[in-house]
Amino acid sequence: MSQSKTVRKLQVLSPVPADIDIANSVDPFHISEIAKQLNLSPNYYDLYGKYKAKVLLSVLDELQESQDGYYVVVGGITPTPLGEGKSTTTVGLCQALGAFLDKKVFTCLRQPSQGPTFGIKGGAAGGGYSQVIPMDEFNLHLTGDIHAITAANNLLAAAIDTRIFHESSQSDKALFNRLCPPNKEEKRCFSDIMYRRLKKLGINKTKPEDLTPQEVKKFARLDIDPNSITWRRVMDVNDRFLRKITVGQGPEEKGMVRETGFDISVASEIMAVLALTTSLADMRERLGKMVIGNSKAGDPITADDLGLGGALTVLMKDAINPTLMQTLEGTPVLVHAGPFANIAHGNSSIVADKIALKLVGPGGFVVTEAGFGADIGAEKFMNIKCRYSGLTPQCAVIVATIRALKMHGGGPEVVAGKPLDHAYLNENVALVEAGSVNLARHISNTKAYGVNVVVAVNMFSTDTEAELNSVRNAALAAGAFDAVVCTHHAHGGKGALDLGIAVQKACENVTQPMKFLYPLELSIKEKIEAIARSYGASGVEYSDQAEKQIEMYSRQGFSGLPICMAKTQYSFSHNASTKGAPTGFTLPIRDVRGSIGAGFIYPLVGTMSTMPGLPTRPCFYDIDIDTATGKVIGLS
Repeated sequence: MSQSKTVRKLQVLSPVPADIDIANSVDPFHISEIAKQLNLSPNYYDLYGKYKAKVLLSVLDELQESQDGYYVVVGGITPTPLGEGKSTTTVGLCQALGAFLDKKVFTCLRQPSQGPTFGIKGGAAGGGYSQVIPMDEFNLHLTGDIHAITAANNLLAAAIDTRIFHESSQSDKALFNRLCPPNKEEKRCFSDIMYRRLKKLGINKTKPEDLTPQEVKKFARLDIDPNSITWRRVMDVNDRFLRKITVGQGPEEKGMVRETGFDISVASEIMAVLALTTSLADMRERLGKMVIGNSKAGDPITADDLGLGGALTVLMKDAINPTLMQTLEGTPVLVHAGPFANIAHGNSSIVADKIALKLVGPGGFVVTEAGFGADIGAEKFMNIKCRYSGLTPQCAVIVATIRALKMHGGGPEVVAGKPLDHAYLNENVALVEAGSVNLARHISNTKAYGVNVVVAVNMFSTDTEAELNSVRNAALAAGAFDAVVCTHHAHGGKGALDLGIAVQKACENVTQPMKFLYPLELSIKEKIEAIARSYGASGVEYSDQAEKQIEMYSRQGFSGLPICMAKTQYSFSHNASTKGAPTGFTLPIRDVRGSIGAGFIYPLVGTMSTMPGLPTRPCFYDIDIDTATGKVIGLS
């Protein structure tokens, strides 16, 4: 079934106008038209205005006998601070496949945080003539998923401090009686969620009055160690002054002051849970298993222990449904979840990919993007996301730019907001060739998973034919299935036609089964070391704190989880200034933490900020509204 009815022919201008101006120049199709081309019945989506709809998970039950389409992930080489255009390439590739090659196609993208939208980076809807529209709705509230995560996260944070407060001033019996108040018949009873804690404690009783005093104490008193609490409050705004705060300073809190802080909402474990969940029931279990800290005896305390797993799921019940949108050229998009790509796995949701693969069917294409370079986003896509989803990709696209390769070849530092050095604006084939070692390592690492690798060279106006040819030659020599030059930013899908053809051939010619980098049965350290070797490290060094945490997670029974490395995206190594493809270094692990509900352990390589700050001149200076038309202006 062709999607040609909703294909929109673009009138491209040169030079390329601002992203928001391009987005505003196009009248989107009503989202019901996009759904209709997908054979998606109105029974399986809820409209959110004219141009967005929530696709219901029940569509998976309807399509469970359908076969999947081809599955493609877009990663990149180690980027400059300017980014190399992975989102733009993802959108451009899909516009090429759908609008020019007449393939059934779906783009699956992360929802961007409003922090960068108003901060430094700007929006994340793609760029130029390869964008998701309406661009302003994509980058702002969308359908409220991040707000739901914020509410759920902060409800749990409030419950933690409140439980410590109430336990500090009540006897075991008083606490138990308030947790299990008498009903209308004057009988005490457990709520359903309490049976989860009783089972965890090995108490096989169903009536509160049957518990012994010792069992009453074990059940009612969580005895949370305030120093062990890892759960922080969140908001979807860049605010450096909330990185470290004290709570409990009101007179009614009886001196229960505690130091904590805020993260940005997309850093919440609930976001990672949303991205990795496979069903509503699975999300309920994952939310309940989230560990917020330990008891003073060293046992993990979960959201279910606090009685909150069900309530969190209720707050997230609409957020689990992906949002249907469209590209500039009328091809369909699913936007869902937006976990951090360092402390989390940096990929859009499993459920969006599963729905998309069923809707495009055999011969169709689902293209999703993995955050940061392939050493981070694509590695986590393979070893975490695909492990939980059971899905198998056929092709990985690695986006490269001449600019980034010159940087890896020894070019001057690239700084966001500063003009590029002349080395990046004039031909220098030797610099490109020297930097291609970075591309080569990404290719060999990604090929090891059993997928065909296609390199997409995102072309800029200052790139020369000799430089572009050198990248293609280096990519093919490193084992890429193909390497093509793309101009989708300037020309839309037409500029990614060769990429679309190469990706189709790569998907049709996969010869190897998918392989993971490590088996889950390995110890935490062995899994960390397997990933470190893929970076080029010769060894791993653990701080005392990291050793302590690894021992704790192993003792608590969490050593079988996959590993999610939190390191800089600007180098294969831990040192952001080390470019190219370094070898022989020792990777330092500063700390090790767990997102137990989401389902991974994340070692910290260096310091990771989970609450960005605002620069001297944030993006919000340029953002306004045309009061005559109601259109947003100045979004980038």
